[in-house]
Amino acid sequence: MKRRPHEANDVAVSASGLAAVLARLDTPGAVAAFLEDLCTPAELEAMVDRWRVVPLVAQGVPYREIHERTQVSVTTVGRVARTLERGAGGYAAALQAVAQDE
Repeated sequence: MKRRPHEANDVAVSASGLAAVLARLDTPGAVAAFLEDLCTPAELEAMVDRWRVVPLVAQGVPYREIHERTQVSVTTVGRVARTLERGAGGYAAALQAVAQDE
């Protein structure tokens, strides 16, 4: 990941600034359009792949079975599992938000 020097208070270039923009978009379509403009197709595919495996990892499905179901690499499944367990809590919060909508 490239790191560029920037002002500490420059919210527009920070992860929290990006999160604030995403939170202000009020429809899934608006978020999808923003992500398509922001990301390369490969970046977007990688994020979609990670999100597809999050619920399966959370349910305790074995990594190989997740790979067979999704065709996402076992390495990526492992990374998602580690992040779900020891990350910043974003996957867990997103899973909870989705569960509330169901």
